[in-house]
Amino acid sequence: MTSNPLNPSNGDDTPKDPLTEMLQNLMGGKGMENFDPAELAKAAGLPNDPNLLAQMFSQVQAMMSAPSEGPVNWQLAHDNARRVAASGSDPSVTSQQSREVDEALRLAELWLDPVTDLPATGLIGRAWSRAEWVEATLGTWKRLTEPVANSIANALSSAMTEQMPEEMKSMMGGASSMLQNMGGAIFGMQLGQAIGALSADVVSSTDIGVPLADLEMALLPANVAAFGEGLSLPENDIRLFLAVREAAHARLFVQVPWLRGHLLGAIEAYARGIHIDTSRIEELARDLDPSNPEGIQEALSQGVFMPQRTPAQDQALEKLETALALVEGWVDELTAAATENLLPSAGALRETVRRRRATGGPAEHAFASLVGLELRPRRLRDAATLWATLKEERGIEGRDAIWHHPDLLPTAEDLDDPKGFSGRRKLAEASDSEVDDALQKLLSGGFDSPPEAEEGSGAGGQDGTAGTEKKDDGGRPGDEGSEGQEGQPKG
Repeated sequence: MTSNPLNPSNGDDTPKDPLTEMLQNLMGGKGMENFDPAELAKAAGLPNDPNLLAQMFSQVQAMMSAPSEGPVNWQLAHDNARRVAASGSDPSVTSQQSREVDEALRLAELWLDPVTDLPATGLIGRAWSRAEWVEATLGTWKRLTEPVANSIANALSSAMTEQMPEEMKSMMGGASSMLQNMGGAIFGMQLGQAIGALSADVVSSTDIGVPLADLEMALLPANVAAFGEGLSLPENDIRLFLAVREAAHARLFVQVPWLRGHLLGAIEAYARGIHIDTSRIEELARDLDPSNPEGIQEALSQGVFMPQRTPAQDQALEKLETALALVEGWVDELTAAATENLLPSAGALRETVRRRRATGGPAEHAFASLVGLELRPRRLRDAATLWATLKEERGIEGRDAIWHHPDLLPTAEDLDDPKGFSGRRKLAEASDSEVDDALQKLLSGGFDSPPEAEEGSGAGGQDGTAGTEKKDDGGRPGDEGSEGQEGQPKG
């Protein structure tokens, strides 16, 4: 392994090389003031390119000194997401596009009315640019990723401190928080990169199946146009089909108030269970080159800190994937029912969306590598079959009544056997009813009546019929019914 640039050998105990001097300046709050980049480039073996060096120093100093609330620098995440979203073509939404989106979403609401028992939302349809999608969803991204982001930032700063040479530790003083800032900044930048890239893929506010924007119904015209490229279908048909999907998502999340918290809570619970692979962190810290923040970002993007999932996490992931599949399956089934007789291209568009949701795009994979979670409904088709079966058995109202409470939701077992769901549900409901009846009888004193029982035993049985039953059984005397049969012996 090459010598560590953090621990230069100068023949004495006091490091004097330009790289160490730069770190001392950064940790002491002096930044790059009165520092010659050419000297550092020479010491580190870097090309003496003024523009390259200026960009490199700017990145390092930003990561080391950028203030953040908590272990993760969310301001850097926001700025990087906006920068990536704008790096391609992100034109502002025109008035015509806004009008087209509004009309499509209004029509979608009308088409949905006959196929669901859930009422319309009354939300105003909006047209967003990619940057507007970033602004509207970043708060939810923060909520979903903060548990694992905090773990990575803390583990990175701890490992870097442990791997740092002793002479550098002595110079740290009270500046250890800067290393934590660096870890939080690195994660924030990489998360912003993933969110910004995802903004180029999504076609609506609920496109990944999770309500990222609170009580919003929106399409992204530029991405809708990109989605339709190569499909050889009318642009208006594509916009209407995607509008029906968005309106169905919005109707579900608005009219089933507990569902948003249920989904986001499941994702948070999964994220809190992620344990960072500290051995990989330590390996990164040993080879850390402060002049190459891109190397750390690349490691993050490849998910090097994510160990194998535990059995408990596999169970948590199964529950989450089932919930995501149920949402997407319901939306898929409603969209098909609402459009099949109105859009000639509905069948082809349904299959295109199904495949797209099942495989995910590059940006979604980047996000999955970063936080260890893929927000894809792996069992979308099974869930759609389940909802279609429930409609046949119970009708629209009975199918949608499943959303009344989280305890009513189908399980992964139900996705395996959609036609057996109703039978299992009836058994469960019957069992619950028996328990409720017994509890009610107990509370009303129905099980606490020994005097009446004693009276009945003298008249032929506990309830007046026991003696008759025993006689029918051959007149066999019983402990309580023998006197009720006038003491006749057997036979």
